[in-house]
Amino acid sequence: MKKINIVYVLVASMVLMFSMKSNAQISKAEIRATGLTCSMCSNAINKQLKSLPEVVNVETDLNTNTFTVTLKEGNELSPKVFKEKVEKAGFFIGSLVVTAKPETIAKNSYILVNDKPNNVTEIQFQVIDKGYVTEKEYKKLSKSYKNVETYASNNEDDFHIKILN
Repeated sequence: MKKINIVYVLVASMVLMFSMKSNAQISKAEIRATGLTCSMCSNAINKQLKSLPEVVNVETDLNTNTFTVTLKEGNELSPKVFKEKVEKAGFFIGSLVVTAKPETIAKNSYILVNDKPNNVTEIQFQVIDKGYVTEKEYKKLSKSYKNVETYASNNEDDFHIKILN
């Protein structure tokens, strides 16, 4: 009898773990890149983003240099991956807006700089750390969030975010 109870507890724990993991995810990322001058530049970023196995689709708007990346369900990507891919292509992020389930914030290294909305199934937030906004925008944000102790530390594994919806 004890063996069955232990097996049941283990199986139930694993099911719970996997269901929680699939809830904590990014479903879409909108990346505005800087430094692009032609369609070849956009192709380089597009190729880097599509190399991620979690990517379902990448839509490109050449007028705004924006890449809308749709991701597979259950992914565990962080904003750092998008930054690395854009920089590997030779460019920089001017803005990164992420669409995710609310649980994603609680389960990752996200630091809210404004209030979290209640009773929503998806949230949109902007990563406002250095390297995720333009240099000019970062200087403005540094003044606005000088009371957030961790903001100026530039820890690559913590993401300061501003909820947009």
